[in-house]
Amino acid sequence: MLSLYASSILAASFWTDDAVHTALIVSTGAALVCGIVGVFTIIRGQSFAGHALADMSSAGGAGSFLAGINPLFGFLAIALLSAVTMELADLRQARERDLAAGIILGAGLGVTALLLYFDVTTKSTTGAAVSIMFGSMFEIPASIIPFLLGIGVLALSLLAIFHRPLYFCSVNSELAATQGIPVRRVGFIFLVILSLSVTLSAMAIGAILSTALLIAPAAAAMRLTKRLWFALGLSAFIGISASWAGIWLAYSSYDWTRGHVWPVSFFIVTILFIIYLASGLPQLIAKLHFGTDRYKTTQSFGGS
Repeated sequence: MLSLYASSILAASFWTDDAVHTALIVSTGAALVCGIVGVFTIIRGQSFAGHALADMSSAGGAGSFLAGINPLFGFLAIALLSAVTMELADLRQARERDLAAGIILGAGLGVTALLLYFDVTTKSTTGAAVSIMFGSMFEIPASIIPFLLGIGVLALSLLAIFHRPLYFCSVNSELAATQGIPVRRVGFIFLVILSLSVTLSAMAIGAILSTALLIAPAAAAMRLTKRLWFALGLSAFIGISASWAGIWLAYSSYDWTRGHVWPVSFFIVTILFIIYLASGLPQLIAKLHFGTDRYKTTQSFGGS
């Protein structure tokens, strides 16, 4: 059985297929960026903001289909516009930020529904909804790769430049403010980074599922290590591994279902879910073996 799987993954058709090449490149870039940014997203308690930005960007993807341009540019434009809108709201409390994000999210999905209706009725693009919401990685044109890589490089560059004040503000924003760090400006820069990340993830596995690639690898990594730099590397590794495995399984599914390929996004999200569940086993074992107090001490996430 094992030899059968090995021969399948090493099959020449898998590595020579242009659609597979594009999918591997896109997924690697998206998983790398989202894996790293996701750690800071969890530390800052902005997982819902990431989910909201991803879902709101779906309106841009639907609008792009209607305009006849690549969804990437629509995803990016609306994600950035949503980030600016959230920043202009100037909400300091987490509860207020989540409330505003939820309202904007609802409005964005409403616009998405309208645009998808126009896509189907005027453009006859029946696959638009599936591509936007759940991704269609094997159909991404290779010509868009330079733009995707550029977005990824920009996101990681901004994070590299601002990672110290960003981490400081995330851990203790009040103390950071007393040290002269512009907390609000740093927060807005992170929203921009988050927008770039969810754009990549939306292109890879769709707007609705994109949060999984942003949060799940980071959450699993932060369960397994409490060191920031280890968590960043492990999160990226988990995301990339799950993406590659998902692509291989989707490609192999052609032989399972008589000529029909299962969605790549389904396999990636399922693998990430399993990894996240498995990452909790060490903590569960520690709780059962050492007791509640020892288990609680493993929950704190520290610095580098």
